Amino acid sequence: MAKGFDKHQQRHYILSEFGKDLARRSGSRCELCETAHTALRPYEVPPIPHEPHIDQCIFICDDCRKQIDSPKHRDNDYLRCLNRSAWSEIPAIQVMAIYLLQSLSKEIWAEDLLDQLYLTPEVEQWLDQLK
Repeated sequence: MAKGFDKHQQRHYILSEFGKDLARRSGSRCELCETAHTALRPYEVPPIPHEPHIDQCIFICDDCRKQIDSPKHRDNDYLRCLNRSAWSEIPAIQVMAIYLLQSLSKEIWAEDLLDQLYLTPEVEQWLDQLK
């Protein structure tokens, strides 16, 4: 059991090491809702690789984390922030934004945004792995 705990701790340590680079990349703003002056943490966009990699991470606030982790309690109005992040040039940000938008299938604005987006083959493949 200690071996599993050690691996878990090591993974979190590696993710925390990404913090400076993610803060620089994001301008110390949440990469989904663009909120500043709040605590931000790395989030690994599934599917989770065996070894943590910064290209699979986004830097998000606790409010966005709740939107991802609690699908039954998503706030459709809050997720309007995805209008910007869905256009990100960073694949991990775009994948998570589109994944959340796809969960809002009853929202006309979300459908319209999804229809406008151009997805690279890499992003499409990544999204297919999330389904």
